[in-house]
Amino acid sequence: MTDSAMLTVSVLVAAAVGMLATASIAIVAAQRARSARADARGLSDRARELEIALGEQTARLRMIRELHDVAAHRMSGVIQVAEGAKAAATRDPGLAERASEQIADSARHTLAELRRVVTATAEAEQLGDARPALDALDGLFAALRERGLIVTVSELGERFPVSEGAGLALYRVLEEALANSLQYGGEGTEVRVGLTWSEQGLHLRVDDDGLRAQARRAGRSDDELVAQGYSIADDAAALTTPVTGEGLREMRARAELFGGVVTATTVPGVGFSLSVVFPALRFHNAVHGVRVGRS
Repeated sequence: MTDSAMLTVSVLVAAAVGMLATASIAIVAAQRARSARADARGLSDRARELEIALGEQTARLRMIRELHDVAAHRMSGVIQVAEGAKAAATRDPGLAERASEQIADSARHTLAELRRVVTATAEAEQLGDARPALDALDGLFAALRERGLIVTVSELGERFPVSEGAGLALYRVLEEALANSLQYGGEGTEVRVGLTWSEQGLHLRVDDDGLRAQARRAGRSDDELVAQGYSIADDAAALTTPVTGEGLREMRARAELFGGVVTATTVPGVGFSLSVVFPALRFHNAVHGVRVGRS
């Protein structure tokens, strides 16, 4: 082999070694970058899970505080009635007897409120051990049916996996919406729940006929409601008056953690309608590790 050929081979070998070294460095750098991103995703996912848990605990503590206030108010009333009964015992035994009945009734109500406080406290302590998810929705629907709602459920599209945090958020949103239907519509309220899965997202809908249910319980038929009619002002108020409330604020906060948008409206003469759109839930649910950001 000539010197020129040897030189050419040496140059090619050197170039190949250099390219191999460069490729190796690039591969190592890429692996480290992926590892760093995975670590960051893990921290982000954990932070989101902790944020959800904190929201759960905050809601529980608020409920406990409210129940405590109710119980304390009732106890103040019991004390006042007892003092009055004590003063009236000698001069008006009948009044004292009536007061004792009132005291007993108030005490029973107070005991019930205190039991609710104990239950809520126990649930808060166990919160980290049992978190409902989408698989528990059938149980939720069954429980609300037992309490008087007429719940029909439709699910379209192919459900994709969601993280524990996203599943909990979806469950709580539906739980709050159904509780709202029961609270304002009462027994006999018909509720339609729809879950529509797209390739990337999810659309939740909850529609009830709470106003009609109230009218039915009052002895009025649906035909009478239709005949009554509704004014343009009724429609305008439904479109322009925002639906507010602590429950709705919590639903919005939960949905926003996963890129969701909540819309709540009233339908004149019918009831309440809730729409929650998660346009990119597949990538905003922490399974794929993309951090939710709002610009």
